Amino acid sequence: MNPALRKDFDNLRSLNRETSYKSYLRLMKATDRPVDWAYAVWDDLVEGLTDKDNHVRAIAAQLLANLPRSDPKGRILKDFPVLLSVTRDERFVTARHSLQAIWKVGLAGEKQQKLVMDGLARRFKECASEKNCTLIRYDIAKALRDLYDEVEDVKIRDLALKLIRSESDLKYRKKYEGVWRNA
Repeated sequence: MNPALRKDFDNLRSLNRETSYKSYLRLMKATDRPVDWAYAVWDDLVEGLTDKDNHVRAIAAQLLANLPRSDPKGRILKDFPVLLSVTRDERFVTARHSLQAIWKVGLAGEKQQKLVMDGLARRFKECASEKNCTLIRYDIAKALRDLYDEVEDVKIRDLALKLIRSESDLKYRKKYEGVWRNA
């Protein structure tokens, strides 16, 4: 890993939020494509998913969700449950950031895609009693749409529409269906 990227990883835990944010943006951009240094930071990111600081948890979740395309060993298959657990974070903003990024795991291959689909389907059903259920379900519908737009697998669309049709409140069902117009 080059020294500039290493410094960016170190800066993620900076108390200076501007420094931390700039490093975060550079790392997110760097991990939008496969990188050869994923395993140099993998364990730190997995550990960050349970950090006491919700800011660290959110960043770790988003970066880890970006790395499976750089994961030839398939480590995400083992670590996915911890990543998915951040979508239930006590801080809703943290949960939402991780939920909005988790679909990227599915870009790494069929096993990862199935993991994402199963995890999001389970999350859609389980969130019914949560305070922000409608936002969670909207984010899940959108995450599945984002994944579908990238890989164009009809199974993703079928799952999303099945989940959306299970929504009993017609107002929200319509809102979720809006994400899937023109698909």
